[in-house]
Amino acid sequence: MEQIAISFEPQRKTFTVSELSGRIRGLLAGEFTDIWVAGEISGCRTAASGHCYFTLKDEESQIQCVCFRNTLRYLRFKPQDGVAALVRGSIDVYEARGQYQLIADSIEPQGHGALQLAFEQLKKKLAAEGLFEPSRKRPLPKMPARIGIVTSPGGAVIQDLLNILLRRFPGLHIRLYPALVQGEGSREQVCQGLDYFSRSGWAQVVIVARGGGSIEDLWTFNEEMVARAIANCSVPVISAVGHETDFTIADFVADLRAPTPSAAAELAVPTGQEILEQIAGAEHKLTQHARYRLAMAARELHQRGVERASAALHRRIGRAQQRVDELDYRMRGSIQRALDARRRRLEDQVTRLRGQDLRIRFGDVRRRLHIADAAALHAWRTRAALAGRRLETLSAHLSQLSPLRILERGYAIVRNERDVVVKTTADAPPDAVVDIRVARAALRARVIESTES
Repeated sequence: MEQIAISFEPQRKTFTVSELSGRIRGLLAGEFTDIWVAGEISGCRTAASGHCYFTLKDEESQIQCVCFRNTLRYLRFKPQDGVAALVRGSIDVYEARGQYQLIADSIEPQGHGALQLAFEQLKKKLAAEGLFEPSRKRPLPKMPARIGIVTSPGGAVIQDLLNILLRRFPGLHIRLYPALVQGEGSREQVCQGLDYFSRSGWAQVVIVARGGGSIEDLWTFNEEMVARAIANCSVPVISAVGHETDFTIADFVADLRAPTPSAAAELAVPTGQEILEQIAGAEHKLTQHARYRLAMAARELHQRGVERASAALHRRIGRAQQRVDELDYRMRGSIQRALDARRRRLEDQVTRLRGQDLRIRFGDVRRRLHIADAAALHAWRTRAALAGRRLETLSAHLSQLSPLRILERGYAIVRNERDVVVKTTADAPPDAVVDIRVARAALRARVIESTES
């Protein structure tokens, strides 16, 4: 009869590290998707890849968070240390370190309006760069003939601008750069319009305009990209966004702020005749309604499929780039250690070479030559002093023999008109004129009488 081996030990299940991390990631991702986590942001840093890493903590715990570049660029509020925030996202596992983390899709500060805080952050940044300084504001042309407008082609704003501009100054040349002024893609289109007028040089003044609305509706004109496009425009820019009580970043950067779009038209051109024609209100409403329906349909289509696939793709790319960031930190550390080691070796070689430096030996030789030169110079100076005293003695002896010293004893030298020294009466007969040289004077005399001695 055959015997059957029975084992009462539990069956062993073995995972590789990668398999275990993958299982854990799948469990967490399935359970913690699209969740909100409240805490205080700390340790915020942005890597070279553009991803932002930070810690979300409370009094007892903390969790590592990452906001990928493609998400960060569209956040109205940027992560900032010390700010209490609500972070929406999903739990993921970074398998390279076996660490779970929160992939942030949205960040909102607690106790503050996210838009208002983002507005204040950007306003402070641009003010520090000097973009609001009155000294950089350019004056508007007094009678512009060519006006560029950047706004929505289907809104009431463009109609108000055209009516007032043509009524006040008939014959104007006006170009409209159609651009969305609200929602996705609006900031890019507004910047493209400003860049077009800046590069073409056609317009003498540009009006950036939009009707009134909430802070969300006007947010396109609080974007840093739009503010810098206005600052870099080569022609003066009038900001006409919202109603009189609405202020945007564009208002502070522009060369002139108009309280309303209608006021912008009045400020841009002098008064002229009123325009006789107006665009039909029914056509305007129909166009606006059609654009609204198309925009809503496109948004619904985007939310149904494209957004989910795009988020999955961005997450995979984000994890790969996170790994690249970590390898980059390690590589930088290795390079720095290698550089330090080579620097120490170089310093040792320099120390050894200094011991063999020929300049030190040449310095000893130079000092010995200097001592020899000093002795030779001293001997030469001694000989020069002796020669000087000898010269003084000879000069004194020569001075004693000088005819001038004889004249000082009362003698004189007499010359006739032929400049011959008078030695006999024949050299100076009576009535002759003679020159007499004494010690300190020269005399001219006439001979009255002469006798031989």
